[in-house]
Amino acid sequence: MGRAFEFRKARKMKRWSAMAKTFTRLGKDIVMAVKEGGPDPESNSKLRAVIQNCKAANMPKDNIERAIKRASDKDQGDYKTVLFEGYAPHGIAVLVETATDNNNRTVANIRSYFNKCNGNLGTSGSVEFMFDHTCNFRIKDTGIDVEELELELIDFGAEEVFRDDDGIIIYAPFESFGSLQKELESREFEILSSGFERIPQVTKSLTEEQTEEVNKLIELIEEDDDVQNVYHSLES
Repeated sequence: MGRAFEFRKARKMKRWSAMAKTFTRLGKDIVMAVKEGGPDPESNSKLRAVIQNCKAANMPKDNIERAIKRASDKDQGDYKTVLFEGYAPHGIAVLVETATDNNNRTVANIRSYFNKCNGNLGTSGSVEFMFDHTCNFRIKDTGIDVEELELELIDFGAEEVFRDDDGIIIYAPFESFGSLQKELESREFEILSSGFERIPQVTKSLTEEQTEEVNKLIELIEEDDDVQNVYHSLES
């Protein structure tokens, strides 16, 4: 199996662990998708993808509809995606994706977490180049030949296709999201979820004690309401 498979396996149990925070994050995704392309999922492919993710997380239909309606309200504030980069203790690269309606608050909070845990918040571009920005799709497994599917989807950007307990997973570069989504929908595959991830090109192994220091920072960042995702180069 490739790097994307190992990365997904390591993150599988940790990501979206708290149900309440999952819904909050997805709610922000809905707002950003509606603000960008309107409230109709038929004509807004980004919103369509977010709704698929909401269903995959067992978000109630009423919650989804309320979030779309709220996002369409002119009084609803917009969220801005901001990426933070830095180093945890022992040279571990950290990328933090946020969705915020108050950048000053978010900057102050993220900086304080790094300071408290002996890390360093870096400047734009300081560690982003160490991660591959990818997109992924999870489709329903109907007994498809995975190797054949991979060959068929290469022209649309697919780099890695594999089967796991969740279905069939497809990884591609970030820029291929639109073409892959369109192709999967044209083939009438049931897309269960989709998203974006940043996979470290190189990981670093630490002692148990050092790992605890790094995890302390990561957990502190993940608890922040403005944080959508945290990626790092610590070997799992």
